[in-house]
Amino acid sequence: MGMLKDKHVTLYVTGSIAAYKSALLTRLLIKAGAQVQVVMTAAATDFVTPLTFQTLSKRPVLTDLFTATEGDPIKHITVADWTDIALVAPATANILAKMAQGLADDAASSTLIATAAPKFVAPAMNKNMWANPATQRNVQQLRADGVLVIDPAEGFLAEGYSGSGRLAEPATIVAALEAYLQDHTPQPLRGKQVLVTAGGTREAIDPVRYVGNKSSGKMGYALARAARDLGAEVTLISSASLTTPHNVDLVPVVSAAEMETAVNTYFGASDITLMAAAVADFRPEAIVDHKIKKQDDTSTLDLHLVRTPDILAGLGKQKRADQFLLGFAAETNDLLQNVQKKLVAKGADMIVANDVSDTAIGFNSDANRVTLLKRDAEPEQLAMASKDEIAREILLRVCQQLHLA
Repeated sequence: MGMLKDKHVTLYVTGSIAAYKSALLTRLLIKAGAQVQVVMTAAATDFVTPLTFQTLSKRPVLTDLFTATEGDPIKHITVADWTDIALVAPATANILAKMAQGLADDAASSTLIATAAPKFVAPAMNKNMWANPATQRNVQQLRADGVLVIDPAEGFLAEGYSGSGRLAEPATIVAALEAYLQDHTPQPLRGKQVLVTAGGTREAIDPVRYVGNKSSGKMGYALARAARDLGAEVTLISSASLTTPHNVDLVPVVSAAEMETAVNTYFGASDITLMAAAVADFRPEAIVDHKIKKQDDTSTLDLHLVRTPDILAGLGKQKRADQFLLGFAAETNDLLQNVQKKLVAKGADMIVANDVSDTAIGFNSDANRVTLLKRDAEPEQLAMASKDEIAREILLRVCQQLHLA
């Protein structure tokens, strides 16, 4: 989940053929963590039924200004007060004109004018309607009033020809909301350099085989996203094959030795280092330069393994007083006892412990439940949640430790 988690988004659907895209937009908003309330104009219901949006949003759709909901005789005011973000998509020339002039003659326009929350409009109409001077005057007035306009795209229109006026893609609209929220959310890590490691390292046996572990890297990537959203400049050193988060600098590595080299390169400039990678504890002493063939006369293969560098402990010895070092500990038994020892031995400021024997929260899962161990403080267990949510909670605890606003 990102910036839209738990936000109350009121989606206004107006009378455009593009209204069918609003169903997908509703799904994307919910997938991003938002709660969605749909308001429809009468014309919009000729294109898509209210039942469609009620099914998707799990909320009754507001269509009529004068039909009182049981226990709520002024539903449009309730919706207006509930709203964190108002989004009109698609926004017809008619609703743009009403908003610009302050008209309130139906459920949608009356709820909009009563809404104090930030407003977005995503216009959709024929290219000549969009270019009409009256429409452009209305859009200019809306911008002056503080309404955020998500400009229509160039593309194939319902009339059978191309032009400007096509509704922006639902994913583009969601991204615009998230970008706005990020710019208007407190960012206690602004100006801080955050270094994150992620993924399980792979220690080569021969050109095609390796020693590794089950780490997916998902927790490290969630930490990189959370640090970025809190304003930090983020460098991600990763051995995982996941999509690089936007506005995060990626340093790809494979082995423990490569990760150690990369970490030592960037550690000196970091304010906060989050060691979420599952670095292999052992590697083959020698790497064979050709694929090892199966031998007919034996069913075994002997590998001599040696220890890899303890990167976290090495950083603990060299870190400055103005640097914060956080490690991760994946345990299968005696969780707190083992991790408390690591906290001291590694020289870390905080250790995040999780029980990887639990398949619901272990390697490769999308959820996690962790315990935070800090010096001179009682362990704090976070409730089970998505890794993105856990990552944000971890970073907020780091901010508290560093007395960052």
